[in-house]
Amino acid sequence: MLPAAHRLTSARSFRSVIRDGRRAGSRTLVVHLALDPGAGHEGGAPRVGLVVSRAVGNSVVRHRVQRRLRHLVREQLDVLPASALLVVRATPAAGGAAYRELGADLDRCLQRVMS
Repeated sequence: MLPAAHRLTSARSFRSVIRDGRRAGSRTLVVHLALDPGAGHEGGAPRVGLVVSRAVGNSVVRHRVQRRLRHLVREQLDVLPASALLVVRATPAAGGAAYRELGADLDRCLQRVMS
């Protein structure tokens, strides 16, 4: 579970990150990153939201993908700037992807959107 300070929860926030942020995609993931100028203050933390739709698979598969992504994103929180707003969207191919493949795709996409 991600700590509450690191969760992106409102639909409005998701929409603004997807609409205004930088995007990088792979076979299994699409990553959107936006920087919130007001969140860069001391004590600010990067916030992350996950999108795993029904297209990924049934509920068992979706929850497995979501757990894996949560764990992988938690490991990347130190790399993200404090003002980062990140949305990670799983594609249908993520349902059959191995943990390592999801991790490699997430790393690659994060490097692209942060450069």
